[in-house]
Amino acid sequence: MSTDKNRNKNNDKPKRKASSFKRKPLSKPSPKKGNTNNPHSKADDGKTRLNKFLANAGICSRREADTLIKAGVVSVNGKVITEMGFKVTPEDKISYGGETIKSERKVYLVMNKPKDFITTLDDPFGRRTVLDLLGKLKVRVYPVGRLDRATTGVLMLTNDGDLTKKLTHPKFGVKKIYHVTLDKNVPQAAINHLLEGFELEDGFTKADVAVHSGDGKDRKQVGIELHSGKNRIIRRMFEHLGFTVIKLDRVYFAGLTKKDLARGQWRFLSEKEVGMLMMNSKVE
Repeated sequence: MSTDKNRNKNNDKPKRKASSFKRKPLSKPSPKKGNTNNPHSKADDGKTRLNKFLANAGICSRREADTLIKAGVVSVNGKVITEMGFKVTPEDKISYGGETIKSERKVYLVMNKPKDFITTLDDPFGRRTVLDLLGKLKVRVYPVGRLDRATTGVLMLTNDGDLTKKLTHPKFGVKKIYHVTLDKNVPQAAINHLLEGFELEDGFTKADVAVHSGDGKDRKQVGIELHSGKNRIIRRMFEHLGFTVIKLDRVYFAGLTKKDLARGQWRFLSEKEVGMLMMNSKVE
């Protein structure tokens, strides 16, 4: 009986028309107070992430900067910072290893790397590094990517951490061309295999372009183009096919060549070349 009464009571209520409901206008959320160093804020507040500041100053890469920050060896205005994503302003005093770090002007240069020089910033075994070839360059720069000790050719160096990260990240597909000299003739079947691709210990790899160099008469000379940045990838690809690389020379990197540069020589990039690199590092 009570159920029937409730049903009738509910049926007596006026029904709301579908078009009669009005949503309240959205109000802008009030800014949160007390969170002046939010790393996730997209607003351009003139601040820079601490790891980016260290990379731009030529101290190390961003990833290495994160390690330094976690280790508690970086301070801002006298206070040790271990917070990931911490931001700094141009007025802040940033110190590492007891020395104040100054944000340096961006420098970009290209080198024709000679053999027997390594591309690390320093070497515990005392071997020569590409930085030894820069003479008394006052700005600290570091190689964009790496060429092994025996490989020669185009090598870019800069203190622009953002550009370095983009030019070395696989998703940007930076174009690289190498001239390879092998220990024996390379048949067309091997060239085709390079183009088709195959599995190595660290995954599938293939050449974008592979041809016999010059007029093709010297079958030991191969030109190869690829975008992979895997360690020693050219040497490992040919070793997989049963060849030994005698000489490996990079002739092109992201639009840069070694034109008019003798082995061991370097030069600053022009504004036009820097602009080209910025364009090459953009993803659509």
